[in-house]
Amino acid sequence: MEKQISRRRFLQAAGGTLLLAGAGGIWWQRETLQRLAQRWTGEVKGELDAANLRQIIAADNRTTRTIMWQADTTPQEPCIELRADGSDMIQTVTAESTPYTDDGVSVYLQTAHIEGLTPGTSYTYRLRDGERAGNWQSLHTDSGERFAALIFPDSQSNDYSGWQELARNAYARNPEADFFINIGDLVDNGEDHQQWNAWFKAVAPLAANIPIAPIMGNHETYDKNWQVRLPKAYLAQFAVPEIDSEHFQRYYYSFDYGPAHFIVLNTQEDETESFHPGLLAEQQAWFEKDIANSQAAWNIVLMHKDPLQYAFQNRPDRHREEGFSDDGKAWMPLFDAHGIDLVLSAHLHTYRNRGHIRDFRRDASGPLYILTGVAGNVRYSNLWKDHSLDEVVAPQPETDNYLTLQGDAHQLEIKSFLPDGSLIDTASLQKA
Repeated sequence: MEKQISRRRFLQAAGGTLLLAGAGGIWWQRETLQRLAQRWTGEVKGELDAANLRQIIAADNRTTRTIMWQADTTPQEPCIELRADGSDMIQTVTAESTPYTDDGVSVYLQTAHIEGLTPGTSYTYRLRDGERAGNWQSLHTDSGERFAALIFPDSQSNDYSGWQELARNAYARNPEADFFINIGDLVDNGEDHQQWNAWFKAVAPLAANIPIAPIMGNHETYDKNWQVRLPKAYLAQFAVPEIDSEHFQRYYYSFDYGPAHFIVLNTQEDETESFHPGLLAEQQAWFEKDIANSQAAWNIVLMHKDPLQYAFQNRPDRHREEGFSDDGKAWMPLFDAHGIDLVLSAHLHTYRNRGHIRDFRRDASGPLYILTGVAGNVRYSNLWKDHSLDEVVAPQPETDNYLTLQGDAHQLEIKSFLPDGSLIDTASLQKA
């Protein structure tokens, strides 16, 4: 049996090869490096016991990607093995292992940050720990040009089978999707580990092969007694791009994909106020710096709670006039001032296209506002009166739905679909 060589010997041998290979020896150099890489990787002798595999969106998805997964037992040498399609050269990226306990359950979370990828390139990767490995999965980097995304509103459920069917069917209909977005309230109860496992199981075919851009919702902040707590599970399970913040790391972030800059806001300032005050003010200061640095053709905001306020229908015990929510009053003037193109929100479990709004009035020069609907089985059928700014409303009583977002430097197209793929609405934006 051929002996495996150590990482140091591999690097020494590779360096020697580079020195010895002359102008006519490049082919031999590459083949030797490939054999050394394969030999160093070692033989797989067992299947890796891992759960909840997911790719996480990165700040720059042309060259970087984060991959996370979960293990019930102590990992030994967790890593990612990665190879470009058509190549036998395997790159190994070490994963950081972190013990994690919530809801009375202890596991290990593995996180691997992959850097130095080639833009617009297809890779395959697998999880590895010693002599055990998982199945090969797909990973595609951003070309910086066109992009296609799947968008899911609130997926919170009491039975995640419907969410699973919606998410998987949407992906099957849109295999070209580069990433997917879940706009808050991923689960109904943020402490319930069974709900998190059900959520991850539902999106397994998506999350293993395309990255998720998650947004925190208010339900991520609930404990099992339905009291507000810090969103421990959400923060631990999604290593989103880092920000400069003492108390709100992973609460909000931004990323680029194709010609678009996505700004992920956190609307849980009420839920976090008693733990760490100042979330809104900190975000607004960050937002102005972040948008000032954007060179993208499109600037898109993702936020859980909706900027508009809806009056109740058939609820004589609760009176509220239509208008704008506290989040809308806080953020919409900033969206106007900084040229935001599109605002996608959720929380109200209804699909509404409100068209373009500026200065709290209908105005074609303002951002396009779309309330994305509901993707789980928690429904608020006929709860809301139509808003005077609504242009398109999903068929009533409301069912679940999903959206697609496609774009290049000159056009964005947003479509909303019922679970069977029937079209609800289409909206588009153009630039010269």
